Amino acid sequence: MNKGEYIKSILKSKKTVFTVADIALIWRDSSSNSTRVRLNYYARNGQLYRIRKGLYAKDSNYDRLELATRIFTPAYVSFETVLARAGIIFQYYDRIFAASYLAREIVCDKQTYEFRKIKNTVLTNPAGIDQKGEYAIATPERAFLDTIYSHVDYHFDNLTSLDWDKVFELLPMYDNRRMAKKVNQFYKHLQSGKI
Repeated sequence: MNKGEYIKSILKSKKTVFTVADIALIWRDSSSNSTRVRLNYYARNGQLYRIRKGLYAKDSNYDRLELATRIFTPAYVSFETVLARAGIIFQYYDRIFAASYLAREIVCDKQTYEFRKIKNTVLTNPAGIDQKGEYAIATPERAFLDTIYSHVDYHFDNLTSLDWDKVFELLPMYDNRRMAKKVNQFYKHLQSGKI
């Protein structure tokens, strides 16, 4: 690859957030040291935006949801971020919530990301996960179940928009009796008009 083609190959990509490994693949560069040297050069000269160590963007207008799934992988956007968008909860959260293999809270570029641990068999199961461009995001039904998985008691404001057939289809992958009992309670309350 010629000198000017390195930065052009990144700018042509549909991604807005890149790890060093992503860029090494784009550049077909097996030397992580030379990749890092080039990245530092482009970041210093303003041709790339350094988000945090090991993470770069084309500019400061990168997709925050995409970053949420790139800080730790595997990960997908879920919990309150999806529930609020679907109208299942009414509270506003200025942080982005994601499911991951560990629990962490990270502030990155003035945005708070909260990662909640989900067991690996659930985390790596693609059921109820949509691919939106360059990031994965839970369906409202999966986010509802993820939230019940991570909280013993949680208040939902509006469960009428959920597709309950999908909820019951996804429920067995959690293999959790407490969750199954709680989901059935929510469903019975909804059917009886108590929610």
